[in-house]
Amino acid sequence: FHLTVGVTSQKTMKLLPASRHRAAQKVVIGDHDGVVLCFGVKKGEAVAVFKTLPGQKIARLELGGVLNTPQEKIFIAAGSEIRGFTKRGKQFLSFETNLTESIKAMHISGSDLFLSASYIYNHYCDCKDQHYYLSADKINDVICLPVERVPQITPILACQDRVLRVLQGSDVTYEIEVPGPPAVLALHNGNGGNSGEDLLFGTADGKLGLIQITTSKPVHKWEVGNERKRGGILCIDSFDIMGDGVKDLLVGRDDGMVEVYSLDNTEEPVLRFDLALSESVTSTDWCVTVLISTGWVTGLTTEPVHKESGPGEELKINQEMQSKISSLRNELEHLQYKVLQERENYQQSSQSSKAKSAAPPFSINDKFTLNKDDASYSLILEVQTAIDNVLIQSDVPIDLLDVDKNSAVVSFSSCDSEVSDLLIRSIEGQYGTLQAYVTPRIQPKTCQVRQYHIKPLSLHQRTHCIDHSRPMNTLTLTGQFSFAEVHSWVVFCLPEVPEKPPAGECVTFHFQNTFLDTQLESVYRKGEGVFKSDNISTISILKDVLSKEATKRKINLNISYEINEVSVRHTLMLIHPKLEYQLLLAKKVQLIDALKELQVHEGNTNFLIPEYRCILEEADHLQEEYKKQPAHLERLYGMITDLFIDKFKFKGTNVKTKVPLLLQILDSYDQNALIAFFDAA
Repeated sequence: FHLTVGVTSQKTMKLLPASRHRAAQKVVIGDHDGVVLCFGVKKGEAVAVFKTLPGQKIARLELGGVLNTPQEKIFIAAGSEIRGFTKRGKQFLSFETNLTESIKAMHISGSDLFLSASYIYNHYCDCKDQHYYLSADKINDVICLPVERVPQITPILACQDRVLRVLQGSDVTYEIEVPGPPAVLALHNGNGGNSGEDLLFGTADGKLGLIQITTSKPVHKWEVGNERKRGGILCIDSFDIMGDGVKDLLVGRDDGMVEVYSLDNTEEPVLRFDLALSESVTSTDWCVTVLISTGWVTGLTTEPVHKESGPGEELKINQEMQSKISSLRNELEHLQYKVLQERENYQQSSQSSKAKSAAPPFSINDKFTLNKDDASYSLILEVQTAIDNVLIQSDVPIDLLDVDKNSAVVSFSSCDSEVSDLLIRSIEGQYGTLQAYVTPRIQPKTCQVRQYHIKPLSLHQRTHCIDHSRPMNTLTLTGQFSFAEVHSWVVFCLPEVPEKPPAGECVTFHFQNTFLDTQLESVYRKGEGVFKSDNISTISILKDVLSKEATKRKINLNISYEINEVSVRHTLMLIHPKLEYQLLLAKKVQLIDALKELQVHEGNTNFLIPEYRCILEEADHLQEEYKKQPAHLERLYGMITDLFIDKFKFKGTNVKTKVPLLLQILDSYDQNALIAFFDAA
């Protein structure tokens, strides 16, 4: 079956427990229009049980009730309020939490209510405040181990800084580092597994893992990477789809993938099925009902769609099909009539002398994230109606990368800013704003603008630790600046830094460059900032940008730096395998046409050496890979050139006149010759 509701947030659909054995179950959904819809399914058709009036945007929907009884009470979070409904749609609770921020995540266990806003976590019992915690970074999800199975209340927060924080009361018991920003948490098998302590997590960069949360320390059980470069995980659920008595994992991703994993004999997950939908999946439930962000609800089945049947059964199926077609025709005619009426009403109101601008509103679900695997930014735009066109404008140079699943037709306009779509790679040191003008296919024509900041060190990503044995360059800033001011400069320069200054007098952040694998450590407090990197160019960019930001605020900075000469050779060694690979790829692609002509002329490839035969055999793959990474070689040349200029800039020498000679060396690349040139210049 298919059904449409309003735009939805993550975790806003649940399956109500059956009232009796083999009875049809009901699905309940909350959307951005503030509507709670409960429906059942009869003969493949969705039938509404109740529907509330519109209100504030619903951010979360959970089921609750007395522990060890069917969880059939419906709770929604909208703004700073929690509302409760019975399974028949009668409201029985309205609890105003008085939180200063809107609720982003919620978990319910008996009379305990666990809430989180952007940075604030609150625990209530019978609507009375119990515990409070202020997180160092944004909280994406909150959950609690089953209180009926573990000795104490154990809430867990999924925080944007790649950490799960395990709480006891208002204090952190311990922190768990995970491989990406955790976006969603779920209890294994729906109840915490055999121990009641097993917790599943899904990250924004598509990784999935299982951790046992013991009272004293975490036990990492397994982790599934994202080798297929699929979207971030938005929802996780458990159900025995395979029918083997062991619950399987249902995973929904923000690129529309729905996956089913089974656990093998070693308790490791194995991908069994997957299905690609057109938009991001915000909720799944174990009857395999799928809710996607723009409001489509899709029901999937494990039963065969076409059953074998006798003549009598076929007649019955045909009659049912005819009845369904007739019903759909009537519904379509009714909708067409309604559209005509609304169009006439709009024309009359827009021509009235008192008419105001009546541009139809529409919601955009957008995401601008850095992909670690290929050091590119992926821009995802979703609208509830069909998109007519997206104009993308940038005031800094960017590369457009090809994406297999992107069906958009791209056209470039020559202007001061470059135009791009969907998969973007920026150049570090050049910063500005990317703007997306989204025009849906609706009348009258209307457009919304979304802005995304491209930061000076845009290809850097937060990491838990760095290799201190690497040769490091140091930049030290001192002056009359506050902790909040230096923090705002770091936020301006680097991605994945919380907007609010962390608690405490001093903070340390570690970063990794996703393109080169170089690293950066930033340690700062009131009046002092120390930045260390094994890449001189990173230090150079920070020096220039931080000086500029301080000058804007009329703050005098004392800048000192220590340059480690060994770090230049170290960075060149990191670039070497990438440069060598790209040069070889470009050379192979250049040979393909000539080799194909020889093949046609000679009639076979037997006369070619094995290396050339291999190039012909892999021609399609090589051309596809080359096409996916335009300007990759130029980008590496640019990084080496910047490294050369920055090395001597710190010595007070301008070597820009020697750049043409450097490019000549790169064109006939030899690693030893390049290092010798850097040393001799």
